[in-house]
Amino acid sequence: MIFVRKGEDPPWIVADSLWERIEPLLPKAERRSRYPGRRRLDDRKVLCGILFVLHTWIRWEFLPKELAFGSGMTCWRRLAEWHEAGVWDRLHQVLLAELHAAGKLDGHEAPPTRLS
Repeated sequence: MIFVRKGEDPPWIVADSLWERIEPLLPKAERRSRYPGRRRLDDRKVLCGILFVLHTWIRWEFLPKELAFGSGMTCWRRLAEWHEAGVWDRLHQVLLAELHAAGKLDGHEAPPTRLS
């Protein structure tokens, strides 16, 4: 069971301040001019779906449609796409730089890492 304190968002809801850091790092998907297909689901909604699955440990295919985060397969594909594009590495570096600039890291707590 998941408990959320009154007045707080669940941990899978991406705050505006975090989204402002993440959005510029995401690759822009161009729609084909011929046979464009279905419109791509909003990246922020998909990120919330990814976080929901990771937080609750449910299987991708069991992501509830009622949450409007897209299908589990959409979230899984986008997670893989963003990993391939290096989004998580860049986000990690951005957040470390912010913490360092704020004096909250002295270099001993978080050694440089390379995720792959």
